[in-house]
Amino acid sequence: MAQENAEMVTDIAIIGAGPVGMTLALALAGGPHKVVLIDRQARGAWAADPRALALSHGTRQLLERLGAWNAAAGTEIRDIHVSQRGGLGRTQIDAADYALPALGYVMRYRDLAAALAGALTRRAPDIDLLDESELLGIDSAADPALAPTLTVRRHGVAQRIAARLVVHAEGTPTKDPGVTVRDYRQHAVLAEVRPAPGHRHRAWERFTPDGPLALLPLGEDYSVVFTVPPEKAAHLLALDDAGFLAALRAQFGSRLDFVASGPRVAYPLALRMRRALMQTRQVWIGNAAQTLHPVSGQGFNLGLRDAWELAEALLADGADPGAAAPLAAYARGRRADRMGSATFTDGIVRLFSNDLPPLRALRGLGLLALDLYPPLRHFVAKRMIWGARAWP
Repeated sequence: MAQENAEMVTDIAIIGAGPVGMTLALALAGGPHKVVLIDRQARGAWAADPRALALSHGTRQLLERLGAWNAAAGTEIRDIHVSQRGGLGRTQIDAADYALPALGYVMRYRDLAAALAGALTRRAPDIDLLDESELLGIDSAADPALAPTLTVRRHGVAQRIAARLVVHAEGTPTKDPGVTVRDYRQHAVLAEVRPAPGHRHRAWERFTPDGPLALLPLGEDYSVVFTVPPEKAAHLLALDDAGFLAALRAQFGSRLDFVASGPRVAYPLALRMRRALMQTRQVWIGNAAQTLHPVSGQGFNLGLRDAWELAEALLADGADPGAAAPLAAYARGRRADRMGSATFTDGIVRLFSNDLPPLRALRGLGLLALDLYPPLRHFVAKRMIWGARAWP
């Protein structure tokens, strides 16, 4: 039952119309719930966002089921070469070992958002999008049976929306008692570079004392995630293109050369985990629930799985989407995937981001074991591709 004085009444209000929010809306399409998307930005603002996203093959399968996979926009990752600078040990993960066309894909944010928006137009034209809407607050009723009321400001006018369930699908977990934060004291410097020779659809994960260095094939270029301490990030941003390419060669090694570079940006890295995914008639998914280190490209794929599994829980219940039972079922179901992904990425960063000789030798033995013992390598690869659902 909605609170009085609301100008709009809906079953589910999704805050954030980025890829995670749109994925949830698509997965709910055709169900019994009325859905509204609320977003700060103007409709189609994602068209100006050139960021590269690493999507697993499992994410491709999810998007195909939603009619939102743009095959032409994704560059295949057919194998991944993993090694450490200054130490022995390496391993290679190949899509052919899993009878897959690719382990994953690299796609620009704008292309993924366009595919999702197009699928929403085709499959769910009745879902409202309130763009350019600033969330001013959420008022929860004392009675948990009553819908909370959102206040948003759109085009200078405040509007009240009563929603039986509020889904937070944008932003990062804030520093509050319910959020665990680990500051990695690293920044990721992002750039696109032209390799010589071409990438041949191979991705590289190179571990260095400063942090992981990832090269992901994107079109004819590599999308680079260059992890370094904050002071080195500032230095890399200040270099001209020739200086940056020289620094990249020094960090990566001699297996490839790089002949051109695009603009660079940097952002700080931290692990943030919201301990409780739900409270009365509210739930958190995607980056609003957790942000991970970018090593191994797990975070974004984890967020899309959040959206898919929340939709499954809500559709399975079918009645009141804000009832405690489906939200609790969702939170329980996501525990293994969230904690497994966070523990995996955090463990890699802590083990590999140093230059202590004993740990360097241990890392080398670990990489050698992955290379020589296929079941162990397959265990890691399948969970990178499909998340916790790949667990036996």
